[in-house]
Amino acid sequence: MDIASFRALRTPSGQALLAEAAAADVRDDALLATASRLRERHDPALVAAALTEVRLRERARAKFGPDADRMYFTPAGLEQATRASVAAHRARRFATHLDGAYVLDLGCGIGADLIARGRAGLAGEGVELDPLTAEVAQANVTVFGLDASIRIGDATKASVGGADAVFADPGRRSARGRVFDPRSYEPPLDVVLDIARKAPAACVKVAPGIPHEAVPDGAEAEWVSVHGDVKEAALWLGSLAGDVGRRATLLSSDTDPEVWTLTPHGSDVPDVRSWGRYLYEPDGAVIRAHLVGEVAELVGGGLADPHIAYITSDRLCPTPFASAYEIEDVLPFSVKRLRAELRRRGVGALTVKKRGSAVDPDRLRRDLGFGGRGSGRGGAELTLVATRVGRAPVALLARPVQAP
Repeated sequence: MDIASFRALRTPSGQALLAEAAAADVRDDALLATASRLRERHDPALVAAALTEVRLRERARAKFGPDADRMYFTPAGLEQATRASVAAHRARRFATHLDGAYVLDLGCGIGADLIARGRAGLAGEGVELDPLTAEVAQANVTVFGLDASIRIGDATKASVGGADAVFADPGRRSARGRVFDPRSYEPPLDVVLDIARKAPAACVKVAPGIPHEAVPDGAEAEWVSVHGDVKEAALWLGSLAGDVGRRATLLSSDTDPEVWTLTPHGSDVPDVRSWGRYLYEPDGAVIRAHLVGEVAELVGGGLADPHIAYITSDRLCPTPFASAYEIEDVLPFSVKRLRAELRRRGVGALTVKKRGSAVDPDRLRRDLGFGGRGSGRGGAELTLVATRVGRAPVALLARPVQAP
């Protein structure tokens, strides 16, 4: 889709075509027939743009919910856009610390964070290098009637003078896929940080896998998960930085979520102990933030292996920061022995989890006689956890439990 097609899509006739395409069958096996039918009455380039937008909106519902049906996207823009629930969480922090602030958004993409901050009452301006993406972002803030403007420009050359705060979202994808080295961001993280430091307050969106040594002094690193799935991380600078160096934030869901935050308060090095009655699997944001020790302290537990983030305890403690399992047995890892044990127990549905183990969970399920991902054969449900203690591979047979 080019700019001309996108602009045509926003005209009355383009909107009518978009509505018609949204009501049509755009699944893979029907897409060609739908496109052919629409091309009989509409310009082929406009039909292609409309069908692309409809399919992107369908994918975008996972990130944006019902708002996706009103928004506009590009494939790359949707891929890198902040999830609406995470953007809203971040916008609340801007609004709490900087009420009424004017925020300059460098590399604003399709405008996801601009929308969230606008809804939180913050005005701002977006800078975007790609002309089509800039037009898409402007269309999105216009759709929601928000106080924000977009201009085409190089974020590395933007002046931050006059802005109360800066938000920056460097590109973390290349033609080869995701980029993990902060030096390979576009622009590189060091360049972005130099620009962000020129403002009184700033937030820089980064990949969840950012090395801790890449977090600058004086910054706060926050890792965010939604319903147990780590989505991203952010570096808070200046007056937006808290009094801790790192935190894990958990959102219970995308819609009206409960929010839990964990920060350092105990030992970074949990105790090491033998397996207890319960296994705790920390949330991914907790692990990324190196706060496993804090969770171990909360549940009165320790690690069976000092290098693997599985906590064990004899107590069942309610915590949103880890999933709890009751351990039924701990066995040396042996496919033959496990197959016999699972058969003896009459297990019909098996979930395989691993950490610190080289096994492939799907292959292990098949080797144990559980084809595919479902159960479909009745019987008890069980979780098998493949891990190790030192160099010894072990298998835990456990059941998930809900703490009171």
